[in-house]
Amino acid sequence: MNTREDIIKYCLSFPGTYEDYPFHDSNVTVMRCFGNKKTFAMVFNRSDYLWINIKCDPEWIDFWRNAYSSIIPGYHMNKKYWNTIIMDGSVPDKDIERLLLESYDLVKPKKKK
Repeated sequence: MNTREDIIKYCLSFPGTYEDYPFHDSNVTVMRCFGNKKTFAMVFNRSDYLWINIKCDPEWIDFWRNAYSSIIPGYHMNKKYWNTIIMDGSVPDKDIERLLLESYDLVKPKKKK
């Protein structure tokens, strides 16, 4: 998971997802779910690194912030629900993948009974 393309490809592997550029800025890629159009990841460059905003269960938000110094409160997001991963190489790919999947699971459309 070293490039924007790697992250987008991984996010697109989840059912019913698409990439969007709602800010008319090619630096900000928003990953969304079809159906409800909710965002589960924002990918952008800042301060010489790729950053990823991900939604996080409030019960786990501090765990991740304490586990890695490069996981910080969500940049320009509600800090109660969002974390930012600064892609400086310190967070293992397996944890990045887990966080992206958990973010997707939090916002994906719920199945009707």
